[in-house]
Amino acid sequence: MKTSSKFKIEQETPEDIKDVTLTKTNLKGDWINFFLLLLLYTMQGLPLGIAGSMSILLQSKKNVTYKDQALYSITKWPFAMKLLWAPLVDALYVKKIGRRKSWLIPVQYLIGLILIYTASDIDNLLPETGKPDIVKLMYIFLIINILAATQDIAVDGWALTMLKRNNVGYASTCNASGQTIGSMIGSMVLILFTSEEFCNKYLRHTPAAGGIISVQNLLYCWGIIFILITTLVGILKKEKNISFEDGQEKINVAHNYLLLWDILKLPNVRILALIFITSKIGYAVTDNVSTLKLIDAGVSKEDLSMIDTVMSGVNVIISFVIGKYTSGPKPMSLYLKIIPARLLLNIPFAMLIYYTPTMISFNGYGKSSIYYYPLLVFLLSIEHILMHTMFVATLAFFSRISDYRIGSTYMTLLNTFANLAYMWSSTAALGMIDVLTLRECSLDSTNYCFTQIRENVRYYAILIIIYYSIR
Repeated sequence: MKTSSKFKIEQETPEDIKDVTLTKTNLKGDWINFFLLLLLYTMQGLPLGIAGSMSILLQSKKNVTYKDQALYSITKWPFAMKLLWAPLVDALYVKKIGRRKSWLIPVQYLIGLILIYTASDIDNLLPETGKPDIVKLMYIFLIINILAATQDIAVDGWALTMLKRNNVGYASTCNASGQTIGSMIGSMVLILFTSEEFCNKYLRHTPAAGGIISVQNLLYCWGIIFILITTLVGILKKEKNISFEDGQEKINVAHNYLLLWDILKLPNVRILALIFITSKIGYAVTDNVSTLKLIDAGVSKEDLSMIDTVMSGVNVIISFVIGKYTSGPKPMSLYLKIIPARLLLNIPFAMLIYYTPTMISFNGYGKSSIYYYPLLVFLLSIEHILMHTMFVATLAFFSRISDYRIGSTYMTLLNTFANLAYMWSSTAALGMIDVLTLRECSLDSTNYCFTQIRENVRYYAILIIIYYSIR
């Protein structure tokens, strides 16, 4: 799909596809742009990793309910709603600064400043004792994610013109790898390096109180780093002046929204929207709830974070390995082949969560089964690899069919379909957990009232049935 020279939306012909896909990719002369895109997407992933790790820190407090988690999950929604302001990012800019830098620079400055503000108040937002301020945390990270989503709109549009046309498929590699690296750094450092247990076990010779760095100091550092990198990008990187083809004039905001509506009216786009918006139902619980349920069952957040960190590194490698498959004419072929495997993966995950309480020790008593952690690592590894491969394939497909002249709007529209699928299914899954969970409580006088949560396996079956019904 593309826009014509008069910006009338029309279907892309096989000849159009052939012209682009048969051109060999070659990053010679594009390496600097490639690494700049990787850096920008890494900066985008950093606040996402921080926001995601906050959910794990909240769950480890043991006084946060799944309703609280569902409320906090609203912070993920900006990436599903960014289509509402994407046409503004495409149409409004200061020519002397650059079409994409006009938004990128102020947005990244604001993210840095908000991280610094959050650091100054983190002791009240996330106290050592007492219940965290869920509502305020939700508002802060909601704003941060709105800004990160705006940065994503600008960078997605810039990627289509920063790279040569025959290399545009590599934008998905930068996106997937950068977001993964940023999320890994934001999540891993916040959870592990602030953990007293992890630091005493792996990083210190002599045990001491607290981690090697506090959450407050970490947020201060990230805020300052954001501001410094943004300043360097603003000074050193010049943006290409891409004029519209055939003497086309700059489009205004109203025209951009009309173009968006024209795109949405295309039959193929409607079918694509329906497919993607319902695509996450079948594995919503595995993706969004399994980690929290494992923490409830007794698996430490440090162990899960270390596993996630290793897998994030593997995902970065995967992004480059599968780049040659997703940069071709049929990036979605790989995506379609993975769907059955991801659906089947729900079954072993449900069984693992159900039997976790009997396979690991609780409160320091007993020994974990020698099979448990290898099995956990194996399942999480498969899930991460399959999920990341699908993510890269999707981004490559979107980059392939987007028109660079309205790149931010076009890419955002397509990404919104995928983001909506994740956001609504995530919130729904978290909100329904308390209703579909069986609880048993021990009132033995020799121990505390310990709630052992056993996941109702039927929950997975219901979601899979609904998924297939809609498909």
